[in-house]
Amino acid sequence: MSKMKFINSKILTRKLLADPEVKRLYDEMEAEYQIISRRLEKKMSQKQLADRVGTKQSAISRLESGNSNPSVNFLSKVAKALGGELQIRIV
Repeated sequence: MSKMKFINSKILTRKLLADPEVKRLYDEMEAEYQIISRRLEKKMSQKQLADRVGTKQSAISRLESGNSNPSVNFLSKVAKALGGELQIRIV
């Protein structure tokens, strides 16, 4: 019987992000993660967020899954509905 080896999540994340392709994909999902995180912090369902934004739940689902190409205006409405503001940075 083999023993399981556990690894600290921070160490695992650092090792995974050392791969340029993994880092690129991780960076692409950052916006979706922030939206999901904020929505869950606010204890809101996708439907509730959609109602506040003035859209359908399916649009929020597509946004959170990364299967959409939202406009800056739409992202701004989502940010406002979540009690935040949209910031776009080039670094």
